[in-house]
Amino acid sequence: MNRNWAGNITYAAAEIARPSTVEEVRGLVGYGRHVRALGTRHSFNDLADSPGGTLVSLADMPPVVEVDTAAATARVAAGLTYAHVAPLLDAHGFALPAMASLPHISVGGAIATASHGSGVRNGALSSSVAELELVTAGGDLVRIGKGDDDFAGAVVGLGALGVVTHVVLDLVPSFDVRQRVHEVLPLDVLDDHFAELMACAYSVCLFTDWRAPLLTQVWVQERVDEPAALDVPWFTATPASGPRHPVDGMPTGSCTTQGGVPGRWFERLPHFRADQPPSSSGDELQSEYMIAAVDAVAALRALDGVRDLIRPVLQICEVRTAAADGFWLSPCGGRATASIHFTWTADLAAVLPVVALVEDRLAPFAARPHWAKTFTATPDAVAALYDRLPDFCDLVRRYDPVGKFANAFTDRHLGAHV
Repeated sequence: MNRNWAGNITYAAAEIARPSTVEEVRGLVGYGRHVRALGTRHSFNDLADSPGGTLVSLADMPPVVEVDTAAATARVAAGLTYAHVAPLLDAHGFALPAMASLPHISVGGAIATASHGSGVRNGALSSSVAELELVTAGGDLVRIGKGDDDFAGAVVGLGALGVVTHVVLDLVPSFDVRQRVHEVLPLDVLDDHFAELMACAYSVCLFTDWRAPLLTQVWVQERVDEPAALDVPWFTATPASGPRHPVDGMPTGSCTTQGGVPGRWFERLPHFRADQPPSSSGDELQSEYMIAAVDAVAALRALDGVRDLIRPVLQICEVRTAAADGFWLSPCGGRATASIHFTWTADLAAVLPVVALVEDRLAPFAARPHWAKTFTATPDAVAALYDRLPDFCDLVRRYDPVGKFANAFTDRHLGAHV
């Protein structure tokens, strides 16, 4: 298969290599002319492609998950999915603070693009990284850990510094979660209660289909060792009468267990089950924008003003939160973040003008697009959102002086600076 997960990108790489050892990765990188790491193909743009070169899939590497119980860390093969890693961590009594909506994505790819879950106290998945092991342009194996000068730049690296083979993750004690879904909350409620709502439980996710100025669903994920949430008069949403899918009318069998039934963290924090196909609704495109959490209500009001234009190409829109981090190219860098995510229909020609409209509406809020999703913002506009982009480009020059890991995406967004 030479396409991405969504089928909207056909890779132009000459080959897809599947090494089974670190030494094989070093050889492929060292002798290759153009190389990119390929994860679980969940990018909706050409970020992962290597036209005319080699895509390196780590899917055949040994499935390393080495837990250090004393240090509360785990060394993990970067090509593994969270669906594979999470139960093994739990078996040792540990957890990750957050999970993305899909557990099917690779650890390395999610970290490199600052993918995230939800929760005002929870950082993006990259926030759990304690160390990276990567193969650089000369075929050298390099380790970059917390405290190293390059760490804050290298973690969210967009694949531009090398092929990450393993990561060391900081862990927390394992925990149980109960998940409840509520329906139909007027958007007006957010004017005074957005921050309170998003902080009322360990993780909270809001959904709207923009048919009307209201939230169609509110997913509340409570740790069982914390008090139950939402015993407040302003919360008028009603409990769902049964399991719900975020997209109205879709079968619910792929969704994680709801109804307040307790379960392990990795079985509740994602929206979708690991043993079901990794799709929310089928054919789709996705966009996502990260803004300062304090601007979330104003941003949603701005989008509500054009909901009649958004709705025809939208499947569902989701709002989540993430804690600030210090990674140079993280969309959550330097600010407590609210993310506004769009699952679109698969009609790119119809979707792109609406994406541009959304970006225009969100421009006053310095909205940072998710690196791996569909966006139309110009490279100059994106660059202006990252104060440390010049420093990251210095890293690229040092780790990849010949441009071995460059591609069309990095040429657009880094080329003028490297």
